[in-house]
Amino acid sequence: MTIQDTIQQLRSELDQHNYNYYVLDQAQISDFEFDQKLKELQALEAAHPEFFDANSPTQRVGGAITKNFQTVVHDYRMYSLDNSYSKEDLVDWEIRIQKVLGDVPIEYTCELKYDGASISITYENGQLSRAVTRGDGFQGDDVTNNIKTIRSIPLQLKGDFPAHFAIRGEIILPFAGFEKMNQELIEIGETPYSNPRNTASGSLKLQDSSEVAKRPLDCLLYSLVGNNLPFQSQFEALQEARDWGFKAPKETKLAKNLDEVFEFITHWDTHRHELPYETDGVVIKVNALSYQDELGYTAKSPRWAIAYKFKSEQVSTELRSISYQVGRTGAITPVANLEPVQLAGTIVKRASLHNADQIEKLDIRVGDTVFVEKGGEIIPKIIAVDFAKRPVDSAITHYITNCPECQTILVRSEGEANHYCPNFYGCPPQIIGRIQHFISRKAMDIEGLGGETVALLYNNGLVHNYADLYDLTVEQVLPLERMAQKSAENLINGVAKSKDIPFENVLFALGIRFVGETVAKKLAKHYKTISALKNATFDDLILVDEIGERIAKSVLEFFENEENNLIIERLRFHGLQLEIVEKVNPNATTKFSGKTFVVSGVFEQFSRDDLKKTIEDNGGKVGSSISSKTDYVVAGDNMGPSKLEKATKLGITILSEESFSILLQN
Repeated sequence: MTIQDTIQQLRSELDQHNYNYYVLDQAQISDFEFDQKLKELQALEAAHPEFFDANSPTQRVGGAITKNFQTVVHDYRMYSLDNSYSKEDLVDWEIRIQKVLGDVPIEYTCELKYDGASISITYENGQLSRAVTRGDGFQGDDVTNNIKTIRSIPLQLKGDFPAHFAIRGEIILPFAGFEKMNQELIEIGETPYSNPRNTASGSLKLQDSSEVAKRPLDCLLYSLVGNNLPFQSQFEALQEARDWGFKAPKETKLAKNLDEVFEFITHWDTHRHELPYETDGVVIKVNALSYQDELGYTAKSPRWAIAYKFKSEQVSTELRSISYQVGRTGAITPVANLEPVQLAGTIVKRASLHNADQIEKLDIRVGDTVFVEKGGEIIPKIIAVDFAKRPVDSAITHYITNCPECQTILVRSEGEANHYCPNFYGCPPQIIGRIQHFISRKAMDIEGLGGETVALLYNNGLVHNYADLYDLTVEQVLPLERMAQKSAENLINGVAKSKDIPFENVLFALGIRFVGETVAKKLAKHYKTISALKNATFDDLILVDEIGERIAKSVLEFFENEENNLIIERLRFHGLQLEIVEKVNPNATTKFSGKTFVVSGVFEQFSRDDLKKTIEDNGGKVGSSISSKTDYVVAGDNMGPSKLEKATKLGITILSEESFSILLQN
C-alpha cells in the first residue's frame, strides 16, 4: 500500500468513527484508539504535504485565524418562519394553504424547533466547501474554518449525493457541554455564560478556530436546498441526508393530517425537557416539495411552513413606570420599565406594552406586580397582572393623548392598533429616525455616518430630511461634537459614494411604510424607475408579485404627499440612482409587451424563476395572483385546483410548458 493509500484509508476510518460517535451515538473504538489513529494521520500528512486535504479529519482541531469574516451572498435565501402560539393559528394556516392548493389531502413533516444559531453549509462533489451564517437572510458571514471543527458535521459525504447543494441547520450547545464550560469558568473565577444559544452563536465568530474546536458544539440539520434534488418530499429529504452522513434529528414525524400534528405538539410540549438541548417549539412543513413550490413565499417567510412556539418561561416583577417612544413612522410604542429580573438567561429591565388596547385589556398599572415572558420576541412582553399584589392606591393607566416629543395630538385610524403622531415633518424622532433608516447598511449604507451623528446634524439645524445630507460640506460638520477633520471628510465622502447605491436600495431607504427590503426589490424590478412607480395605480400595484392592498395603499399615500415628491426631485438632482441600471439582454424582445402572466406548478424544462425571467425579458409582466387582468397562466404539474378553476372561469388562456415555448418562439 502506498503512503497516499494509507493516508486515505486512515481518513476514511476516522470519518466513519466520527460519524458513529457524534451522529449515531454508537462508538466502536475507544477515545485512546481514535487519538492514536489521528496522531498517525497527522504525522503522515506533515511528512507528505503534497497530500494535504482541507477536509481531512486532522483539520477539525482548528488552528486557522480569521480576523475579518467575509460577507457572502447566499445562493438560496434563508427565510424566517411565521410563528403561531395556538392550535387555532395552525387551523387558520391550513385554511390559507387550501385556498391555494384546493381540496387536496395534505401531509405534514413535524420537526422540533431548535434554539441555536442558523447555518447554511454548501457541499461540492460531496465535500464541505463553505459555511455561512444566516445574517440578514440574503447574506451572512463565512465561518467555514470554525464549522469544520464541529465533529457531527461531515467533511466528506458518503453514498449517492448531488454534485452541488446546500443544507441548513442549527448550531447548538447541548446542556451538558454548556454546564461543563460554565463550571470551568467558575473554577477560575470568570463570569459564566448566560445561555447555550448565545454561547453557540458567539462561538461561530471566534477568530481562532482552535478555540472553537474546544467547545462541545453540535449541529442539527433540517433542510436541503438546490436544483433538481433527488427527492419529492421533506421527510424523504431528511432520510436521504442521514444516509449521506448528516445528523438530521430522528424526532421528526410524518403527519397525515393536522390532528396528528397536534399529537406531535402535545407529546413534545411535555417531553422536550428530556432532550439534551434547547427546543422552543415545533416546525410544521407541508411535506410535498411540489406543494411547497406552489405555495411559494411571502416577503419574509415560506407559506408552506410555520413554527408553533411552546409557552415561554415567565417571571414576575414590579412595573416601575410607563414611557412612550416615537418611531420613524410616527407610531407610538408604550414601554414598561421594570424592576430588573432574570428571564431566559438575560436581565430584563423593559417590556413591550404594544398599544392602548393591550394596556386596557390587561388593566396594567404602575406599581403592579406583572408576569413577563419573551414569547418569541426580542423585547419581552407583559402577559398578565398579579392582582392579589396590587397596591390599594393604584391608579388606572390613561394612555397619552399628545406626542411625548412634539405635543401634537395623537391620531388612531380605524382598524389600526397603534396611535400615531401625525406631525410627520415636524416631530424630531420621526425626522431623525427616517434619516437614520436612510443611511443604514441595508439602505444607503453611508460610511462615516452613524445614528448619533444624524441626531447631532438635526439638532444643530444642518439637516431636516435625508436630501439635506447631499448639501453638507466639511466646513459645516467640522464644528460638531467629537468631529475631527478626517472624520468630517469621511462623512462627506461616504455621502457622495452613496450616489452609486442601486435603485432598489434607494427605494427601501425612502422609508415608505410597509415597504421593507424585499418589497423594495420587487417594486424596483417590476417598475424599473421611480417615475413609473409614482404613476402606478392601485390595481397595477396589487398585481405585482407579493404586493397586497396594505402595501399598495401605503405606496400611493407616499407619492400623494407633495413634500415627498420634492425630496425625491432633490435626490434626483444630486445624482442618486432612481432607476434600475439593467444589463442589456441581446435576446430580449417586446413580444409579450402589455401581457400579464401567472406562473403556477412544477416544471421540467424551466425552473419557475427561469420562466418569470423569460417573460420579463420579453416585455411581459408576472403577476402573483389570477385576476381579470391576467392574460396567460403557465401551468405546470400539481398546479392548485383553485387557481385552475379561477383561470377557467375567467376564460384565461392556460399554457403548458410546450405551449409557452411555442408562444415564445412565435
